[in-house]
Amino acid sequence: MKVVVIGGGPAGMLAAISSTKNGNEVIILEKMNMLGKKLLITGKGRCNITSSIPIDEFIKNIPGNGMFMYSSFNNFNNIDIIQMLEKEGVKTKVERGNRVFPVSDSSKDVQQALIKILKKLNVKVVLNAKVEEILVNDEKQNIKKDEEEEHEKKCVYGVKANIEGKNNTIMADKIILATGGKSYPGTGSTGDGYEIAKKLGHTITKIRPSLVPLTASKESSLKICKDLQGLSLKNVSIVLKDTTKNKVIYEDFGEMLFTHFGVSGPTILSSSAHLLRYKDVDNLMKNGNIVLSIDLKPALTTEKLDERILRDFSEEKNKEFKNSLDKLLPKKMIPVIIELSGINPDKKVNEITKKERQKLVEILKKLEIKIDGFRPIEEAIITSGGINIKEINPKTMESKLIKGLYFAGEIIDVDAYTGGFNLQIAYSTGYTAGLN
Repeated sequence: MKVVVIGGGPAGMLAAISSTKNGNEVIILEKMNMLGKKLLITGKGRCNITSSIPIDEFIKNIPGNGMFMYSSFNNFNNIDIIQMLEKEGVKTKVERGNRVFPVSDSSKDVQQALIKILKKLNVKVVLNAKVEEILVNDEKQNIKKDEEEEHEKKCVYGVKANIEGKNNTIMADKIILATGGKSYPGTGSTGDGYEIAKKLGHTITKIRPSLVPLTASKESSLKICKDLQGLSLKNVSIVLKDTTKNKVIYEDFGEMLFTHFGVSGPTILSSSAHLLRYKDVDNLMKNGNIVLSIDLKPALTTEKLDERILRDFSEEKNKEFKNSLDKLLPKKMIPVIIELSGINPDKKVNEITKKERQKLVEILKKLEIKIDGFRPIEEAIITSGGINIKEINPKTMESKLIKGLYFAGEIIDVDAYTGGFNLQIAYSTGYTAGLN
C-alpha cells in the first residue's frame, strides 16, 4: 500500500516509521528544506522529549481534549519514544518537573535519530514540497489519466504538490496529514493543513495561541513589567484570577519571567492554556478583570515574612530603607517594590511603622499585574484548536468523513501544558495514524 505523509515534523516522522514497519511504501512530503525543523527549537534547543510521569497521568496535563488521547497513548507512550531514541544512541535524563531531555542537551540529536530510522526503513523523503490540495475519488478527473491507469485505479487519492517550483500530482492509497499548527511559522507551521482539511469538508475549531506569554495592561502593570524586564524568578507562586467573581482560573508554582510587554516563563505559559478557555476571557481582559497575583515568598506565611523583615531591619537599624532589602529580593526588583510600598526610600529602617511594614509584606505576598491579552500566535509554543476531534476516530486517527485520510500532531484540536506533553501527543498520534 502506498502512503503519503504530508508534513515531516515529529508526528509525520513517527507516522512514517510505524506505517513502514507495517509493510507500507511510504513517502514524506515536507515543505521546508529539512525534516523536524520545529523540533530543533523545542526546549530552547535542548528538546524536552517527553515527560517521565506515568502515561495515565498525561491526560491530566492536556486541558485541550485530553480524553481523545487515551488510545494513542496506549499504542505508543513515553517509554516507547525514550527506548526508540536510546536504541539510536540518544541517551536521556530526567530533570526538574519530570522533563526528559537528551543527555547531550541537543535537540539536533533527537532530530537526527528519527531521520536515521527513516533512512534505515527506506522511507522516501521529498523536501521543499508544498502540498496544495488532496484530490479524493470523484475528483480523479483532475488527475492525469496515465497516472491513474498506471496505478490500476487502486489509488484513492491524488496529492497536488509544488516540488522545487514544479507542480506534481502524487498518487496514494492512504494519506496522513501532519502539517502542524500555526505557531512558529518560520519552521513551516503556517496553518496550510487547516485549509486542505477544510476543502475536504472538515471543521476547524477556533485557532488560538496556547503556551504563550501574556501581555500586561497599559498603566502601572506594564510599567512594573518593563522595569523588571529580563528578571527571571524561581520558586514563586502565581494565581490567575477573575476579579468579577473572585474566582481562581489557574495557580502554579515555579519559574516566571518579566518582559517588556508583560510576563512569560513556564508557569505563565501553562496558565495561558487555561486562560484561553475561560468564558468571556477577551472581554474580562479588556475591562481589566484578569489579574495575575505573584507570591514572591511562598515558603513563608504572612506572619513569618513579617518576622523575617523585622529581623533584617533590627540587624541594620541605621540603614536607609532602599539599602535594606538586599537579602530579601533580587537587586533589580528592589526599586520597584520600594515604589509600590509607598515608603520613603531614604527613611531609616528603625523609623518604618508597623503599617508601612505590613504594606511591604502584602506586596511581597501579592504582587499584582493586570493581564490584557496574549502575545501573537507566531510566538506561541503550540496552537489551540484545529481539526474537530468529533470528526476523527480516536482509535485510528482516521477521518470519520473520508476513508483513508488520517490526521496526526498539532493539526488536531488537542493541546497540553509545557513539559514534553505536546511532543508526546505528536509521537503518539503519528504512530497511531501510521499503524492503521
